[in-house]
Amino acid sequence: MAEFEVTKTDEEWKRILTPEQYQVLRQHATERPGSCALNTEKRPGTFYCAACGQELFTNDTKFNSGTGWPSFFAPKAGSIGTTEDRSYGMTRTEVHCSRCGSHLGHVFPDGPPPTNQRYCINGVALNFVPADS
Repeated sequence: MAEFEVTKTDEEWKRILTPEQYQVLRQHATERPGSCALNTEKRPGTFYCAACGQELFTNDTKFNSGTGWPSFFAPKAGSIGTTEDRSYGMTRTEVHCSRCGSHLGHVFPDGPPPTNQRYCINGVALNFVPADS
């Protein structure tokens, strides 16, 4: 089991996260596509991990993938870790917060230039702070 800078017990995570956030961030669930307002967020700003507050993405790397989840072509350097996910009979690359280990979503090699990556992220795993706040 990997060690992370921010660690909490299951009970502590349940106290600070909503039930849906807990299911996604700590239990590797996936929110329903199109269910999060952050999917259509277009203002300049920054997306942070909803569990620990680490900066993950900026809106200048966000794009409309048409998948129903917020998608980005690049994370902030060092903010994301990856693991192999073999659930549901397929192999995917899971992405998690490098600071607390929380599940964020998956990355796929079908994004736009310059990285050609699509970080498909559960909106409930993110907090957005507009640049003008």
